[in-house]
Amino acid sequence: MTTELPSLPKAELHLHIEGTLEPELILALAARNGITLPFPTLALLREQYEFADLQSFLDLYYANMAVLVTAQDFADMTRAYLRRAQDGGVRHAEIMFDPQAHLSRGVELSTAVTGIAAALASSEAEFGISTGLIAAFLRDESEASALSVLEELLAMGAPIMGIGLDSAEVGNPPSKFVRLFDRARAAGLHLVAHAGEEGPPSYVWDALDLLGVERIDHGIRSVEDAVLLKRLARDQVPLTVCPLSNVRLRAVDTMAAHPLVHMLASGLNVCVNSDDPAYFGGYADGNFQALVDEFDLDAGTLETLAANSISSSFAATERKSELMAELAVWRAAQA
Repeated sequence: MTTELPSLPKAELHLHIEGTLEPELILALAARNGITLPFPTLALLREQYEFADLQSFLDLYYANMAVLVTAQDFADMTRAYLRRAQDGGVRHAEIMFDPQAHLSRGVELSTAVTGIAAALASSEAEFGISTGLIAAFLRDESEASALSVLEELLAMGAPIMGIGLDSAEVGNPPSKFVRLFDRARAAGLHLVAHAGEEGPPSYVWDALDLLGVERIDHGIRSVEDAVLLKRLARDQVPLTVCPLSNVRLRAVDTMAAHPLVHMLASGLNVCVNSDDPAYFGGYADGNFQALVDEFDLDAGTLETLAANSISSSFAATERKSELMAELAVWRAAQA
């Protein structure tokens, strides 16, 4: 299946655009903007990409954002991702960005939004990838901060399709953000949230019941709660799983220990995504390849994962039909 994987048409639903900053681009943007980095050479920067846990990753992730200064920087980062995603068979991408992380650095919200949106506006024409933008809020910041930023995004007419929660999960339960999600729902936005990666299964319950989310990002610890598994299977709640990320951040010890196959066998609506691919060693196709290498997934299982990603997206019905038709062509080619 190795040669066919990049051609598998798929949607990517769990992707942080700041997490696509490759080391080479980080250094190029630093040079362009006159920024001195703590790790000023490619070799020194790459040495930092070994993580003990989520927080050790986040420390580097936020430090590297310092190179994002102008709208052009954000546009260049976004186009670099789209170009690579196209090569890996991504045909629809719902991209998260972290507005608070840029505001805290003194970068205006309009700068980040304008740059990312400019690249997304032409993504289907340039790369064949339909897109949507999700504002992800930092759960280790206050709800008041998140609400303030959401109101600013709404007031400026930012082209966001939804909101999410990300950053440090443990100690920052979904219950902290009920008013934020109520406000976003009232504004007609889609709702997603990271839950059950490092945090307990109870965070998944709360994301569903208190926040009313439509998708769970990660959700791998749901396998620890048999009742929760039954609910997720019954309701076909989409779970945007990121295998390479889970291994690199030690949420699971090894790929062999990853629960994705068990989740599929339990009837869950699972899809495969890359999370922060520049940091975790693989884009969407790389995550599929890692699963194939470890679990010897057959074409039918790969098709199921791709179909789940398409059906779980917030794409228009017509676009979903186009992508499902493209997937049917891929399936026929595997016969």
